[in-house]
Amino acid sequence: MASILITGANRGIGLATTLLLARGGHTVYATMRDPNRADELTQASEKERLPIRISAMDVNSDASVKETIGAIQKTHGPIDVLINNAGIARRGSIEELPISEFRALMETNYLGAIRCIQAVMPEMRKRKSGCIINVSSVGGRISSPPLTSYSASKWALECMSEGLAQEAKIFNIRVAVVEPGVIDTDMAQSITTEPADSPYPHARRMAAMFSTALQNPTPPTVVAEKIKEIIESGTWKFRHTTGPDAEGYIQARFNMSDEDWINRSAGIE
Repeated sequence: MASILITGANRGIGLATTLLLARGGHTVYATMRDPNRADELTQASEKERLPIRISAMDVNSDASVKETIGAIQKTHGPIDVLINNAGIARRGSIEELPISEFRALMETNYLGAIRCIQAVMPEMRKRKSGCIINVSSVGGRISSPPLTSYSASKWALECMSEGLAQEAKIFNIRVAVVEPGVIDTDMAQSITTEPADSPYPHARRMAAMFSTALQNPTPPTVVAEKIKEIIESGTWKFRHTTGPDAEGYIQARFNMSDEDWINRSAGIE
């Protein structure tokens, strides 16, 4: 059984993954900004006596990541698997979305993952063993307004992951990227709400698309199962699209020319 650290473990994909892995016998270090908001995780862990240890960790803070992961390694030994799951979403046109929101997305979705990777890599490299799983999105391959800012952070995550995989392989460390489609999480549900007035119509179209997809919702457990499969199978496959709509979205994009995709997203057929 593996020793696994996951970020953003208190809800959505992180919660589902933590519970699935712990129920499978793995020891899971479940981290999040505020453990007081992890009632469901805490209750399930205590009721089922699961091997879960909950810690406060802010992936936006160099000190928090270094101190938390360092303490886990010192007290409990090496981390076999890192799952970078913590993430946030914002929506809005490039013109209208404040620069502070672009920074927030990159700080959490991209730099947050790098902080955690830098904290676990030295020990993994010395042991010549380990696995790093970065939870991206179909948006890490496709840019569609009003989620362009979110996609930019996930594109950055995928670029970094591809380079990391090349660096890590010579030390027998596996790197994988998981690309979920529309998953029934709080984040996805928030995108279904009608946006405030804007001269850009894209947010309304995206809200309608998410609403349609969530009429037949894909639960976070689907992503959790994929993550568990990556860990336990020993696969070296890099990208893993996840969910019934994920591959279709990606193929639809890459079956079009750039110009056709732009026209379609602009509403010009």
